[in-house]
Amino acid sequence: MAKDLEYANELDVELGEEFYEDAQKDRFMTFEIADQDYGIDIMHVTEIVGLQDIAVVPDVPHFVKGMINLRGNVVPVIDVRLRFGLTEGEYDDRTCVVVVTLETSTIGMIVDRVNEVRVITQDKISPPPQGGVSSTGGQYITGLGRDGEDVTVLLDIQQLLDIKSNEESAW
Repeated sequence: MAKDLEYANELDVELGEEFYEDAQKDRFMTFEIADQDYGIDIMHVTEIVGLQDIAVVPDVPHFVKGMINLRGNVVPVIDVRLRFGLTEGEYDDRTCVVVVTLETSTIGMIVDRVNEVRVITQDKISPPPQGGVSSTGGQYITGLGRDGEDVTVLLDIQQLLDIKSNEESAW
């Protein structure tokens, strides 16, 4: 068993980061908000946890619900419905927090329900609608992924979470 672990560690070093990035290429973690499927690049997803007690923080944007304690780490949490300008939904047993990491920031996103990891190749992705997107959350769309009759709205996670390169988060 120890020899297997040693081999796996050696393999991990030999394969490197490029191997793992290629293995995750074209993979999107999909979730539902108000009966619409959305997807984010799986490379940003750290974990999915059930809804927990959220500590309210004063003087934050309306879509920031507060902070959670995730194994000793304080993680800000946003409600994606509110971020999209929708009314706050009723939380149920399928509501969960998708924990994502961007650069050095870890943030939780409350979603109605997590669906699956879906492979959507570049040839199945259409550009976002042009000329002023009127749909909910339109400014966050990077493309529309087609899978048969299903359409998954692909999101720009940095834009959604309002994190700019080399800047501290606003919250």
